[in-house]
Amino acid sequence: MKLTYYGHSCFAVELGGKKILFDPFITGNELAKDVDVKSIACDYIFISHGHFDHILDAVDIAIHTGATVVANWEIRDWLTKKGVKNTHPMNPGGQWQFEFGKVKCVTAVHSSSMPDGSYGGAPSGFVFKTNKGSFYYSGDTALTKDMELIKAWSSIDLAILPIGDDLTIGAEDAILACKMVGATKAMGVHYDTFALIVIDHQKTIEQFAKEGIELLLPKIGQTIEC
Repeated sequence: MKLTYYGHSCFAVELGGKKILFDPFITGNELAKDVDVKSIACDYIFISHGHFDHILDAVDIAIHTGATVVANWEIRDWLTKKGVKNTHPMNPGGQWQFEFGKVKCVTAVHSSSMPDGSYGGAPSGFVFKTNKGSFYYSGDTALTKDMELIKAWSSIDLAILPIGDDLTIGAEDAILACKMVGATKAMGVHYDTFALIVIDHQKTIEQFAKEGIELLLPKIGQTIEC
């Protein structure tokens, strides 16, 4: 499974010949200024919630690529009004068999509103179960006991979790989340972009390592094998 990191909580995964982009926030991120948004190809876009730092480039990328956007009902309606043609609604608790594998939409404990202030529906995370591996993207969230249910649905090869603290969980709770879902490998997102969420990279990697968890912190624009 190839994963490309585009900064903040935006990353892309290649699965079954399909390219899947998550939470597209690039043009508003000074740290990602070298990323050419128009060069990003994708077949699907998954959106965890409506905050600007997860949806800013969704409309432009969806229209440019023709990708199918997967999001909760309220975000799906908002995007449709913005001219996005291809959408698939998913709310927490639901699952769907896509061509690349099965996806379950799970609870995230956070807030959600659209960039225009309208209601953004329930925040969510996603669990992917495929023949190329299974992974959990939590979206922006607090630590929640619901995470313990995830390993009952699928064994998790990689947990993709926010680690910037203050606005989401930080390293300590992300480590507990890994243990809850049964993951020994994690990738950090939602860090460094703003002053509130800057982290010490080496210290954080060592925190995870002490608990037997490998933490991946790819550079923006870097593609890694997971």
